[in-house]
Amino acid sequence: MIRCVRLLKVMVLIGIGSNQGDSQRIVHEAMSRLRVFAQGELRCSSLWRTAPIDCPPGSPDFINAAVAFAARSDLVPEVLLKSLKALEAEFGRGAKTQRNAPRELDLDLLLFDDQTRHSEDFVLPHPRAVNRRFVLAPAAEVLPDAPWPGEGRNIRQLLNELSDDEQVERLDHALAL
Repeated sequence: MIRCVRLLKVMVLIGIGSNQGDSQRIVHEAMSRLRVFAQGELRCSSLWRTAPIDCPPGSPDFINAAVAFAARSDLVPEVLLKSLKALEAEFGRGAKTQRNAPRELDLDLLLFDDQTRHSEDFVLPHPRAVNRRFVLAPAAEVLPDAPWPGEGRNIRQLLNELSDDEQVERLDHALAL
């Protein structure tokens, strides 16, 4: 008897933000650069203008987005996180001198399928994402039905259940890369 097994793709979700420099260009370019980690196409959200949360006074608005993709078979969360940090540095992000200071590029590994990590340097899924509209609004465009590990709800449900006064504004329509 032949037994067939359905191979499931490991889905990755990355949050992107910028509030220094030409943020729209930076976010679009970062989206394109994430293609090297994907097996197949990227699902890219719209760009969203969002007010800075927990940032120093006078910080400019952010441009935020989300990208989802099926991970290459050789990709693991730790390697992806290291690569994301290198990409941030390539775009000019330096060492943190002040918490949540303006930055050219911020890449957050939000989900790596249903995997979890809890170390001093790395928590997966992203620990604060479920409480942030600027993360969930773009994420809901690209992976609305993805379950959030440990929450018992999907991304769309988490977004719909938020009760906050966070200001987010969609700037354009989702892209296909």
